Amino acid sequence: MTSAHTVRNRPAPAEPPGRPPRRRALTLRQQESRAGLALLSPTLIIVLVVVVLPVVWTIVLAFQRLRLATLQREGIFGRFTLQNFAKVLGSADMWSSLGTTLVYTIGGTVLSLALGLVAALALRKPFRGRAFLRSAMLLPYVSPVVAATFVWEIMLSPQFGVVNAWGKSFFGWDKPVAFLSQETSTISLFGWHVHLPLALLVVIAFEGWRYFPFTFLFLIARLQAVPKELEEAALVDGVTPTQRFRHILLPQLYPVLALLSVLRFILTFNKFDDVYLLTGGGAGTDVLSVRVYDFLTAQFDIGGAAAQALVLAVVLVVFLVIYLKFFAPEDRA
Repeated sequence: MTSAHTVRNRPAPAEPPGRPPRRRALTLRQQESRAGLALLSPTLIIVLVVVVLPVVWTIVLAFQRLRLATLQREGIFGRFTLQNFAKVLGSADMWSSLGTTLVYTIGGTVLSLALGLVAALALRKPFRGRAFLRSAMLLPYVSPVVAATFVWEIMLSPQFGVVNAWGKSFFGWDKPVAFLSQETSTISLFGWHVHLPLALLVVIAFEGWRYFPFTFLFLIARLQAVPKELEEAALVDGVTPTQRFRHILLPQLYPVLALLSVLRFILTFNKFDDVYLLTGGGAGTDVLSVRVYDFLTAQFDIGGAAAQALVLAVVLVVFLVIYLKFFAPEDRA
């Protein structure tokens, strides 16, 4: 012990002249900081490569007049300009497409939430066959989008679709309806002729049908967590089912509904494959994401497509800020 104590307290030998001083040992906090950075580095690298770099690359492209034929000649950093944004924002088709996108997004979000809420309320109590119904209800969400759109195209076909066959047999339709290629349809309601955006309504219906299981899963999980004592006390007080839903269940679902509204809005606003596979963006369903695709593949305008994508992202950010500012639930300490 005496020898070891003597060794620990022995002063460090002086460094010979001309030799760099030894590095001091790291403190415990410094060692923990370095270990934390080492653990976070893989995640940071993945985020940089997968998220940050594509965004930066899109911004760079949006400020250049690049076409697919001139991309190799112009290089990565060519002449920067605002012509792409002037072209995109000055186009009347862009604002029309934005209006179509908002109608499609709001309609699809509301429909998927409504269907999910009805399904969750219907399946919250145990009964025979509930597990099978729950599983079957997830089929639209887990089915490949190509298969789902193909089934809808077959059902709605004006030549051999079952919907038109039923329409002729039970509703007396005099001619088949082209649901996916007819932009408007006129119906008579109490003597008024109402023009409906037929193809857009079909696409909204597909969106609500395909993604209501997503909202169903969230809502059924929240409903299962509602304390039974609340409903039992309401039953003792003699409240009606409507009052029980309005004053007990709905307040419990508000945070989940708010979160689902934002998620579905963002996902539907960016939706491309469903619309493109059903209608190809025609018949009044030219949403912004399809328009970006057309800029890139039909016009070969890389800069215009990037500018259009940035406009799409800015609109989403604006809606997200509005939600966080006015509608997001506040943290209560």
